[in-house]
Amino acid sequence: MSYKEAGKWWVSPGDFSDDVTKDFHFPEQIEILDTTLRDGEQEAGIIFTKEDKLAIARKLDAAGVHRIEAGCPATSEEDAEALREICQDGLNAEIYCFVRGVTSDMDLAKSCGVDGVLIEIPGSEHMLSGGMRWTPEKAVEAAIVSTRYAHELGLKVTYFPSDGSRASLDFLIDLLNKILEGGGWMDSVALVDTFGTFSPEGAAYYTKALLERVGKPVEAHFHEDFGLSVATTIAALKAGAFCAHVTVNGIGERAGSCPIEPLVMSLLCLYGQDTGIKTENLIDLAKEVEVRSGKPTPPTKAIVGDRLFGWETGLPVGYWQKAKDIDPLIMLPYLYTMTGQNPPHIYIGKKSGGANVALVNERLGLPVVEDKEKVKEILAKVKTLSISVKRDLTDEEYICIYHEVVG
Repeated sequence: MSYKEAGKWWVSPGDFSDDVTKDFHFPEQIEILDTTLRDGEQEAGIIFTKEDKLAIARKLDAAGVHRIEAGCPATSEEDAEALREICQDGLNAEIYCFVRGVTSDMDLAKSCGVDGVLIEIPGSEHMLSGGMRWTPEKAVEAAIVSTRYAHELGLKVTYFPSDGSRASLDFLIDLLNKILEGGGWMDSVALVDTFGTFSPEGAAYYTKALLERVGKPVEAHFHEDFGLSVATTIAALKAGAFCAHVTVNGIGERAGSCPIEPLVMSLLCLYGQDTGIKTENLIDLAKEVEVRSGKPTPPTKAIVGDRLFGWETGLPVGYWQKAKDIDPLIMLPYLYTMTGQNPPHIYIGKKSGGANVALVNERLGLPVVEDKEKVKEILAKVKTLSISVKRDLTDEEYICIYHEVVG
């Protein structure tokens, strides 16, 4: 892959420079674990019913998500029943659930039919002492018993030491190694940035250290408190983490979680890393979650916003008018069809110029206005109305102005 793929994307040549990529250590295949149905639902005010969860799980599977973390069965009987139905639905994705470090949760997970579990026990000194009132020794013992028991039940085990990003590195590594030395089991360990506190550099540093000093595959579970979850997740993957935890539309506790849409598209277009996710399904998936979560998607949200592709300002509209039939990617970072978006929409308002008038007329099937003075008159009326209503104009408002001027 390169910075320019015909009919797909056109990004900076610098992204693919040897000087930039020489220190990348991406895994051979990046896995995507989607936790919309668990961490996503933990956002205050979002409730997914059993029917919601099954519908979203099917959309996630259709998009090619490798693992679906479908809930926490101890939360409610309905959550457990939703897990059972998802597990019995014949999906291609592996189904995981979130559990506490107690053996009864492992029995419940097994009864639901999941492939694996994420076992959560705090991983930082302060969260153990201040949040749990546990000693590190108690945490190690609970982890040994619960992870070994889950493994004996035939479940895959991701150990999930929450707030691990804020633990001192030696403490976190010592904790993990004591669990393993004591007979605990981990197929992988999640590096958990519960409060979104990693910088990209910090995420890479911790990832490398875990791989070198614990020796287990690493998964990246990063939150969005500083708006960096995509960047920190990519940094961890570049450092050798094999799995990214995401949610649709980035929903999740507080500021939310790493959003699947910009992560997958950035990995593909900016780093040449194909996760296998069907990007053309991203809009459909995002709309499903938007409706079922009741949380509107901002219109200019990266990848999935309704008003991402298009312009109101005259200068770029003029560029688009000339470039679109030569190569749309002259004016776009990636082609809208890659994610299931509609073609660019030309708006008309305060910042518009003659190219807007021409392209809006074409879209609405209105006759071409050859008289430049009439075009100026249309634009003057457009700008006056746009300023008064503080937005771009609707088609109906523009048509009225057009007929006022042209007749």
